[in-house]
Amino acid sequence: MVTSAKKAATVVLPVLQGEDPWTKAEVAAVRADLVADIDRMGKTIAAAEEDLADRMNDGPDGAGKDPADVGASNFELDQEMSLNANTRHMLHQTELALKLLDEGGYGYCEACGQPIGKLRLQAFPRATMCVACKQRAERR
Repeated sequence: MVTSAKKAATVVLPVLQGEDPWTKAEVAAVRADLVADIDRMGKTIAAAEEDLADRMNDGPDGAGKDPADVGASNFELDQEMSLNANTRHMLHQTELALKLLDEGGYGYCEACGQPIGKLRLQAFPRATMCVACKQRAERR
């Protein structure tokens, strides 16, 4: 049976014109980065959820407190929930990138189907769009 890491190392990843082909070591490094990011984000999410659960179990936040303190506390809670949601989104993107790497679809733009580019993927391994398509999407 071929492991995911060995399978990913045998995959030929696309490059932009003028870029050097991916080496086995570079593919392995990108895969290791993705796996490490998944582990790190999973731990971050678990810790944040534990913290949020503890705050929710502390009871009503407004009884006998200054309204400004309650507002600040609610603002902090909103910020933590927003950061947690963002981390979950990044985790999903990273898991998708790892799946694509293991299945041979990594490195192609999800919008136009052209190569994303080796340098872009080395800088941002969970990228799913080439620079041009990403810029168009952000303008909308």
